[in-house]
Amino acid sequence: MKYMILIYSDPAREPKFGTPEFDSMMADYFKANDQMVSDGVIRGGDGLQGIETATSLRINNDKVETMDGPFAETREYLGGYYMVEVPDLDKALEYAALIPTAKFGTVEVRPVMDYNPAGN
Repeated sequence: MKYMILIYSDPAREPKFGTPEFDSMMADYFKANDQMVSDGVIRGGDGLQGIETATSLRINNDKVETMDGPFAETREYLGGYYMVEVPDLDKALEYAALIPTAKFGTVEVRPVMDYNPAGN
């Protein structure tokens, strides 16, 4: 089963670039990534550029409308993701717990829809 591990954080609460806390967080990310690669469960993942680079899109009365920034006004923003393939939710949660942002943000785990279960 594939799961998306979505990483949300509040920029005001995350370690600042160039600090020992930031370096420690990044080392923990590399460690988590290495573990997922070594276990053969990772299917993809990346960090996202800052929210100031986001563009949102809607179609209203057949007209495309774009807006600068993320869709929702919230304190926590999607900053990255992993996709893992594991037997069940409990295993996905074990990998999600390796993500250092869980200490100051939110890590959401969701199953991926399988529209092609036969592999065609």
